[in-house]
Amino acid sequence: QVQLVESGGTLVQTGDSLRLSCAASGRSFTDSTMGWFRQAPGEEREFVAATSWGGTRTSHADSVKGRFAISRDNDQNTLYLRMSNLKPEDTAVYYCAAAGKFLSVQDMSVASRYDYWGQGTQVTVSS
Repeated sequence: QVQLVESGGTLVQTGDSLRLSCAASGRSFTDSTMGWFRQAPGEEREFVAATSWGGTRTSHADSVKGRFAISRDNDQNTLYLRMSNLKPEDTAVYYCAAAGKFLSVQDMSVASRYDYWGQGTQVTVSS
């Protein structure tokens, strides 16, 4: 059974940094694109960042470019999201997602392309 377990979410202040982790298990994620999405209260789930298996292809939403960085450790089956210069508008539940296959850069930002989802971790940025 595939499991994605996020951790690292917490309450921080504007300008702080934070790193989220997502531990994946239950199958091999070789050649699988993995990503982060987020959902704020009353809002739709939105794309944050994604990476190919080897990390050679990454995509970041415009709203987080230059502040967030996605990475993965394939030996540990773990996905990371390094967040810096956090803003109150970054407050959301952050979800880890994995596709069972390689996704093109165009498809990386499409939630319906992902097959597996974690339960989410709350990030709250106070002003």
